[in-house]
Amino acid sequence: MTELEVSLDFACHNCCHPVGVTVRCAGAMLTLTTKVLANVVVPCPNCGDLIDVTFDPDGTVHAVAPHEAPRLPEPSVN
Repeated sequence: MTELEVSLDFACHNCCHPVGVTVRCAGAMLTLTTKVLANVVVPCPNCGDLIDVTFDPDGTVHAVAPHEAPRLPEPSVN
């Protein structure tokens, strides 16, 4: 299995402060020659908001968005 550490630098979607994180990626998909995108949820060290970051294993950040927790279905009233 291939493993690598990736450093990501981006701005928080909420407070616009710079954020830097290092993530460890692992898996067979990293050995493919096609483009692979990964996603990680990190807390902003400045404001505490959760951030969804989509990136390449080479460290290129493609998207930064607020994290939205999965919505659970609500039972019907009738």
